[in-house]
Amino acid sequence: MGTTTLIAANEEYTGSAGQKDHDSALKFITCGSVDDGKSTLIGRLLVDSRTVLQDHLAGVQRSGETDLALLTDGLLAEREQGITIDVAYRYFATERRKFIIGDAPGHEQYTRNMVTAASSADAAVVLVDATKLDWNNPQLELLAQTRRHSLLVNLLRVPSIVFAVNKLDAVQDPVAAFAHISAALRAFAASAQIAVHAIVPISALKGWNVVERGASAPDAQNLGWCDYIGPSLLEILEQLPSTGADPTQPFAFPVQWVEKFSSSADTTQGRRVFWGRVAAGGVQPGQSITVMPGGQTATVAQVFDHARQPKAILAGSSAGIVLDREIDVSRGDWLLASEPDDGYNAISLEGKTTLNATVAWMDDVPLVAGRVYWALHGHRWVKARVNRIVHRLNINTLAEEDATELAPNAIGHVELALQEPVATRPYAQSRMMGSMVLVDTASNKTSGALLVQ
Repeated sequence: MGTTTLIAANEEYTGSAGQKDHDSALKFITCGSVDDGKSTLIGRLLVDSRTVLQDHLAGVQRSGETDLALLTDGLLAEREQGITIDVAYRYFATERRKFIIGDAPGHEQYTRNMVTAASSADAAVVLVDATKLDWNNPQLELLAQTRRHSLLVNLLRVPSIVFAVNKLDAVQDPVAAFAHISAALRAFAASAQIAVHAIVPISALKGWNVVERGASAPDAQNLGWCDYIGPSLLEILEQLPSTGADPTQPFAFPVQWVEKFSSSADTTQGRRVFWGRVAAGGVQPGQSITVMPGGQTATVAQVFDHARQPKAILAGSSAGIVLDREIDVSRGDWLLASEPDDGYNAISLEGKTTLNATVAWMDDVPLVAGRVYWALHGHRWVKARVNRIVHRLNINTLAEEDATELAPNAIGHVELALQEPVATRPYAQSRMMGSMVLVDTASNKTSGALLVQ
């Protein structure tokens, strides 16, 4: 049952207009330091793309002028304090494409929200505020939060990263400022092994080089503002690829819900439907699967789509799966391809109780060796003990340093011992199977995001 057969069988479903819109839409986030202009940029994109209704614009007026940032700040606390706390998602479209935007907060204490948004993004626009930097210095230092967010989106395998140098309208020499900041960004990206798609100068407040190329500044020479003659930010976003789930990987399916659908005496197949979203590969009747944990094997008897229609399903879509016989499968279990046709399956079917992982620590209480947490993998909860902290990443020097603890918002490498075996793949191979969340057993707070190595 090859991938080509699955794609052909699934052609009718993916060929619908709604699915095409979903697949082609670009899901991107804006991130960076506090007050770099992230919310203002999104407001500018919404206004200039004519997505905002007039009555909505009337509700975000301050001192007779439109406050673009208020278009995304939906919480009362955000509007009162003028900051972004939670991730706000907004939608807009141009003639070429549809977009889903996540406005991530810049404050360190809300890093967990930024990580959540980045984990499923196709692209990240990292804003850099020119007015906060020593822009006249060719050897200028970037802000710590700019570096942290850039490292995080790279660790989270966000496919396309764009640096937008903002507020160049507020510096005396925007040409020199953009040149020096661009050089600092390129040097940092090279040392951190971050692939940068583009570096673009903008003014989110005035709309320069955001939707239309160039600027209306008196010293701007048409398309050559800041000596930049490339596309506008929106034109760059329109060309970025959207990244769906990979159907070429071996089948992987986290069970979210178990439904008993038959009470007949028919013993030719199981009597339960296992519902969830296909994480990798594809599924169709006749496939051999292995249940993890447990290791029982079975054959897929039926596959339903979200409308309960029989159909082969590819990664990224919901499915209901009926097996050829009754075996013990519960919420949180994984159905995995049984055929050992490549290295992926050997890793998956082995099940691991010891993991090495990169962690982005988000709790207010530092991470120390010996602590026990709940680990969430797919829909499965297991107890996890931190055996040791291997190292901590210095976000300024990018050096891996010895550490006995990880402070809030630190990034490091840890070794975990799991109470039960978990079927994982390296995060570099699978976002879904290679990611876990650590939750404090007492407070139930999200403590860390794990990326399996």
